[in-house]
Amino acid sequence: MPNIDRALKLVILGRDGVINRFREQHVASPDEWEPLPGALEAIARLNHAGWHVVLATNQPGLGTGLLDMAGLNAVHLRMNELLAQHGGRIDAVFICPHTAEDGCDCRKPAPGLLKKIGERFGVPLAGVPVVGDTLRDLQAAQAAGCEPHLVRTERASELDDAELGALAAQVPGTRVHTDLAAFVQFLIERDAASRGVPLQAGLDND
Repeated sequence: MPNIDRALKLVILGRDGVINRFREQHVASPDEWEPLPGALEAIARLNHAGWHVVLATNQPGLGTGLLDMAGLNAVHLRMNELLAQHGGRIDAVFICPHTAEDGCDCRKPAPGLLKKIGERFGVPLAGVPVVGDTLRDLQAAQAAGCEPHLVRTERASELDDAELGALAAQVPGTRVHTDLAAFVQFLIERDAASRGVPLQAGLDND
């Protein structure tokens, strides 16, 4: 059994559509990985406030042969290099390489990938924020007992208010944010309030 660290603050993010531009044909090379405005700064802000940030990403292109691990690793190296320029980091990347036809338990909306993250970090998943831009991200969060958050970037940005409300209603408790920076602002403010610390003081002490 893993050691349970209840003090460790963990946030789980989707990748495509949350941190970087979504591409229908997959992000196959570092040159195709384009960060969304403000996303890298938002992750760095999370890090500076004491959160560990982990990615959970479906990459079915590995299963279909459109991607290989060398190319995917190069993409993530580029991501981390750009993050480092802002003083940020990703602590780990968890990947599902399977297609929908494989019937695995790790492809979101299944919760397997999130459960592996909880086991690796020794963190109970109850209340751990999961951020995505699709219904399957929210469903995976719900199935794993995490806290679902939807950002209105990329795929979710195509929905009008009624469609967005209907999507979020499918996973009770979903909170909707304009983008990753807005989610981070919400999380930091809530954390400071839970500790009874004024926000500025809370940031200075983290």
